[in-house]
Amino acid sequence: MRRQLVCAVALLGSLVLGAGTATAAGDPRWEETGTAYTDTLGGGQGLASRADGSLLYRGLADIPLSLRIKGWNHIGDPDIAQGHTFDAYQGPDTATSKMFAVTTPAGQRYEYVHRLSPGEKLNNSFATVSPDGQWMVSGEWGDQNRLQVFPTPLLNPATPPAGGDLKEAWQITLDKPVRDIQGCDFVSDTRLVCASNDATGALFPEIRPLLQVDLPRKLDGQPITGAVRALFALPQRSLCTGTFETEGVDYDARSGTLRAEVIQPGVCAVSTSVFSYRQVTD
Repeated sequence: MRRQLVCAVALLGSLVLGAGTATAAGDPRWEETGTAYTDTLGGGQGLASRADGSLLYRGLADIPLSLRIKGWNHIGDPDIAQGHTFDAYQGPDTATSKMFAVTTPAGQRYEYVHRLSPGEKLNNSFATVSPDGQWMVSGEWGDQNRLQVFPTPLLNPATPPAGGDLKEAWQITLDKPVRDIQGCDFVSDTRLVCASNDATGALFPEIRPLLQVDLPRKLDGQPITGAVRALFALPQRSLCTGTFETEGVDYDARSGTLRAEVIQPGVCAVSTSVFSYRQVTD
């Protein structure tokens, strides 16, 4: 019954038209190319593209029982790098740590636990790995002026080979504050795109914007400052009324496809819209 409702919501949602293209001054513009739908419970937290072009989705239903028993009750937007899957986990409001789970191409899972530093929020909204595989970027909820950077578990030799403690290496300082980042992904060595659930219009004029973070150089283990700007507002289309929620984002470098998730409001929340974009030059 839930699957039938998802399909019905998707069909009706596809009939509702909204904003079509995305622009960024000085860059090729992002043009919307299509909309797909996924079951929110099984895919509404995030997505990542595999080497064969297929998509890995993550939702609350994907948390293994063994991790739930340990208190990891939330999964964020994942990433895939060199065949390894990186998942971001967080625990209850009383948590003093967050966890990154890495699943190898052979299916072996290793858990890397990061103890919260003073002032660090417990949220673990996403994990994204730099194109060279050496650095993993994550982020917290609320108003932030930074992204956190860790050596990539397993792929960076500075990390334990089979799970264990994970220390923050350094940070990306942002030149403008951001709010409620749900996911980020690398578009290049020096550029990330991030999906924000900020609906206030206070930090950027766009509602629930897709943000771009430009770095002066590729990540190298040293502190760095990123320049933030809003690209466009993510679509909010549904026959249901209420509050939408931005979720994960993914860039498939092989196809040049950018995807971003938005959970529909009200009873339509069983369905998550997945919007696709490609860069075009006028």
